[in-house]
Amino acid sequence: MGADPPGPPAPRPQTPFTPDGFWWWDGGQWRSTISPDGRWRWNGQAWEPYRAAPTPKRGGGGATTAVVVTILAFGGIVVLVSVLVIVVLLTMGNQIGNVFSNVVAALGGATPSP
Repeated sequence: MGADPPGPPAPRPQTPFTPDGFWWWDGGQWRSTISPDGRWRWNGQAWEPYRAAPTPKRGGGGATTAVVVTILAFGGIVVLVSVLVIVVLLTMGNQIGNVFSNVVAALGGATPSP
């Protein structure tokens, strides 16, 4: 009979990484998974070429958009208030005029006593 066949190789210990994947524990300290020149990444067993994730294109937003939206909102409010004032003056203009006439008549009719 022969010797027993070799079993499966012992699993390598798992290299602990931070949740974001940018740091790994070497047993004594946390080290960066990205090489200093930014061209290599440590995968837990060997260095491999590093391809950074593409940066997403900016699809608007930013300070300019916020300023434009604020100006448009303010302009819309001014237009709305102007329309409401015009409607109120057209519907109640005569009544408001009568109130002021009554106030002026009441003030003009009273003579100050010496």
